[in-house]
Amino acid sequence: MDVAELVATYGQSWNEPDEGARRKLLEAAWSDDGTYCDPTASVSGREELLTHIAGMRQAFPDARIEPTSGVEEHHGWFRFAWAMVDSTGATSIEGFDVGSLGDDGRINRIIGFFVPFPDAP
Repeated sequence: MDVAELVATYGQSWNEPDEGARRKLLEAAWSDDGTYCDPTASVSGREELLTHIAGMRQAFPDARIEPTSGVEEHHGWFRFAWAMVDSTGATSIEGFDVGSLGDDGRINRIIGFFVPFPDAP
């Protein structure tokens, strides 16, 4: 898979209600020992990420994570923007993620940020 396909598969895992299907999506896109960090969590490994996603799905059962940009890649790094939307299409959170690939060709790191950016000093 190219990076855009990996990111799309990873994104689908956040929206997948079935745990088994979610696991298969992450197995395809996420390194076994990948790390994930955003303002609400820091997890290591696919199992911890699966648990984190399940918690988000339980807290926000009608929410979907939708891409709001394409994937930009250079020098082994990539970034993309996203929004969490509810069943009416209303956006509750927007953010962007920066990531890298592991030696196995799958995502091994995501660092997420919520927007908007803080005001300049």
